[in-house]
Amino acid sequence: MASPDLAQLAQLTVNGLANGSLLALAATGLTLIYGILRLTNFAQGEFLTLGAYFTLVANSTGLSLWVAMPLGAIATIALCLLGESILWEPLRRQRVNNTTLIILTIGLSLLLRNLVILIWGAGNQAYRLAVQPALTVLGLRITLNSLLVILGAAAALILLHLVLQHTAIGKGMRAIADDPDLARVSGVPVETVIRWTWVIAGGLTAIAGGLYGLITAVRPTMGWNLILPLFASAILGGIGSPYGAIAGGLILGLAQELSTYWLPAEYKLAVAFVILIAVLLIKPQGLFAR
Repeated sequence: MASPDLAQLAQLTVNGLANGSLLALAATGLTLIYGILRLTNFAQGEFLTLGAYFTLVANSTGLSLWVAMPLGAIATIALCLLGESILWEPLRRQRVNNTTLIILTIGLSLLLRNLVILIWGAGNQAYRLAVQPALTVLGLRITLNSLLVILGAAAALILLHLVLQHTAIGKGMRAIADDPDLARVSGVPVETVIRWTWVIAGGLTAIAGGLYGLITAVRPTMGWNLILPLFASAILGGIGSPYGAIAGGLILGLAQELSTYWLPAEYKLAVAFVILIAVLLIKPQGLFAR
């Protein structure tokens, strides 16, 4: 039998993998938007929140969570595409500067969060799920929800890899990320690729929100509370690199949870930024170049 200290560290590692998987999903969506559109999107956390609430609405009608979650992702993607049509595409045509775009994303974040409060209220809510006993694996008690979060996030990231490496859209995204002007003159359908970028990024972020609701309460501030770790994950991995965002999310998720073995839980966010600063001092471009 493992000693109490080793058992606690192993338990924290499992929790860190679950949290890191969620950060990896949403940070990948964030870095795709930056890599393709050059948009620093502070509203990404609110799309995570909307994914959780749309999943909650579908689940409350009696649908299984695994049916409700894709429906929540589809609804979130629809909002992302609407924002692209009425906001981001016109602003790109006008060549609005980056500072203005950042301020707009912050304003959009505040608008969406207050709309969530107006529609669903400010209180905590939860999915309609049967109570499941914890699993015992090698002496560790692992909740079924944590295991589902890890497996669900892994499946989504594997699907993302297949899209990026083996589809025309993935090749177009890589071309635009490297050189947008060269991609355009080479015949890459830039606007189509941009719309698919919103589909993929919005879907990943919404799924992250739906999975996050499994291990915490569904509440209006859930995405806002994660926005700084999401940016930290994307920057740590190398902003613009999807695989870097995955690595950054897993590293920060594990580090935050393991730090609670020595430090109070209130310091988890500080630990993430200490790691970020330390890595950037050694490798300013992040762990992976774009």
